[in-house]
Amino acid sequence: MAAQNERPGAITFKGGPMTLVGQELKVGDQIPDFQLQAADNLADTNWQSLSENGTKAVLMVLVPSIDTSVCALETSKFNRHVASLPVDKIKVVTISADTPFAQTRWAKEEKVDNIAFLSDHKDRTFGEAFGVQIKEMGMLARAIYLIDKGGAVRYIQTVKEVAAEPDYEAVMAAARDLVGS
Repeated sequence: MAAQNERPGAITFKGGPMTLVGQELKVGDQIPDFQLQAADNLADTNWQSLSENGTKAVLMVLVPSIDTSVCALETSKFNRHVASLPVDKIKVVTISADTPFAQTRWAKEEKVDNIAFLSDHKDRTFGEAFGVQIKEMGMLARAIYLIDKGGAVRYIQTVKEVAAEPDYEAVMAAARDLVGS
C-alpha cells in the first residue's frame, strides 16, 4: 500500500508506472516553501530570491536530468521560445536534481542563456514539496509550473510519460497571458 503522499502510477517511464511523492499542487494553490541551489553561484535560492522579492512571475521547467536526450532537447527548445518573454516581468528557470556543476557545464556547451538553472541536488526537498519526486528514480518529473508574482500557481503541465516532451505552445501561451506579452 502506498504512503499517504505517494501517487502510484501518476506518470510512466517508457510505459512503466512510476510513483510521484508529495502532495500534488493545483492551479490556484500557493507554492510551498522550497530551497534550491543556483547553478551559476551555488547560492541557496527560495521563492523571495527567485521572484526578486515578488516583482517577477516565474516559469519553472522541471526536468529529470539535463544529461538525457529529451531533457536536453526540451531545455534547448525552451531557451529559444522564452527569448520572446519580457525579462523585466518573468524569470525562467530549469530545475533538476543534477548537480549545479553538471547544469553549468551543459548550459555552457549548449549556449543556453535565456534560462537560469537551479538544482535540487543539495537538499532534495523541492521535488516532494511540489509533489513531483519520482520515487523509483530519485529524479523530478517532467513538469512545468507558472507562478505569478504573489506565489500562486497559475498553470501546471505534468508530462504523463517521462520520455515525452511537453506541449510548448500551451506553456508559452499561458506565460504570455500572465505577463501580457
